[in-house]
Amino acid sequence: MVTSCYSQGKYEIKNKKGTDKIKFQLINNVIIIPVEVNGVPLSFLLDTGVARPIVFNFLKASDSLEILNAERIYLKGLGNDGLVEALKSSNNEFKIGDAVNNSQSFYVIFDSSINFAPRLGVPIHGIIGYDLFKDFIVDINYRSKYIKLTDPEKYKQKSCKRCETYNLEFYNNKPYFNVETVVNKKTVPVKLLIDSGSSDALWLFENDSIGLTIGDNYFKDFLGYGLSGVVHGKRSKIDEIKLNSFRLKKPKVAFPDSTIIAAFKKIKGRNGSIGGEILKRFNVTVNYKKAKITLKKNANFKEPFAYNKSGIELEHDGVRLVTEINNIPSAPVNNSSGGAIKVQAVVAKPRYVVKPAYSIASVRPGSPAERVGLVKGDVVIGINGRDTKSYSLHDIMSRFFEEEGKRIRLKVERNGIIMNVSFYLESLLN
Repeated sequence: MVTSCYSQGKYEIKNKKGTDKIKFQLINNVIIIPVEVNGVPLSFLLDTGVARPIVFNFLKASDSLEILNAERIYLKGLGNDGLVEALKSSNNEFKIGDAVNNSQSFYVIFDSSINFAPRLGVPIHGIIGYDLFKDFIVDINYRSKYIKLTDPEKYKQKSCKRCETYNLEFYNNKPYFNVETVVNKKTVPVKLLIDSGSSDALWLFENDSIGLTIGDNYFKDFLGYGLSGVVHGKRSKIDEIKLNSFRLKKPKVAFPDSTIIAAFKKIKGRNGSIGGEILKRFNVTVNYKKAKITLKKNANFKEPFAYNKSGIELEHDGVRLVTEINNIPSAPVNNSSGGAIKVQAVVAKPRYVVKPAYSIASVRPGSPAERVGLVKGDVVIGINGRDTKSYSLHDIMSRFFEEEGKRIRLKVERNGIIMNVSFYLESLLN
């Protein structure tokens, strides 16, 4: 069977102020928060597009996570491989900062292929959304990288002349709002899922009848992973998205393959989703009880929209052994009179360090990376003259989003053979 939503316990702030701030990591435009599940510290994506918590990588975090009151079920997610077997666990304790829920249900997925951690380069054990948002006013400060949870009874709304507030609609406990896009110089009203768990700016569903068309300015690409598999589609740009008085010019947009998103068009009037690359340009206040979301521009607002111009998708794929040399002075050498000479020999002593291994997960056909012979499985051990041991996955991937014409030099290992290649970043969108 495919599950539907079910009742949850309530989160409460366990302090006198009725509010708490929780620092987060912002990686590839998505928010990662610390969550304690039955006493085990884990890391979760904060995803407004998720109706229920899901744990999918807990065995790598701890062998002791207790799964209470388990029941076997099946989940359907965004992808093209059908249903995913899972367990539903109830009456668990979740702690997020000072917010505690003693009766939280969640789903457990054991399929090892469903794991977002390799693509983000940091441990990710699950996803949480609606069950947290429903109990608090949630302020998301993308610049200072914290969320603030406030008991609605103790929340004091501040006047904000530079803010825009929108009404929310809910379907299956997921938030939607209505905005306007400009596509091929035509204004097209759209209903979008607010999806903080998506790193993209916009996903739109093609619909010729209302003017959501791609035209000739696009390229085919890997878009991401859902619970049920890989998502492919086309990347393009549109003229503009209008968020009342806020206007974003030439936003990047992805059009998922129509066969993949067919089931999601069943939401009446849904035309796509808005993701982290747009949301991060604002400080966001989410009020599910009053069905409101408020946006205020931050310093990210004027950042250019970027995309991967290399054709490479990397992932954190285990570890590699790195040799480092420490220059250690030898002991002083005594002379014949018993004194110590001042000159000491320097001994080069190797030490072995375990560092992350970054391998190529996919190569876009026809891309600069493919043309120089890079293939899936190649391990990237150097970029632009530096060993990748000194970089995070996000650091490396960000190099592929730089301006067209930028030269990228990679050192890669394939089956024990070291190769050096170089290519230039290439823009495929006007």
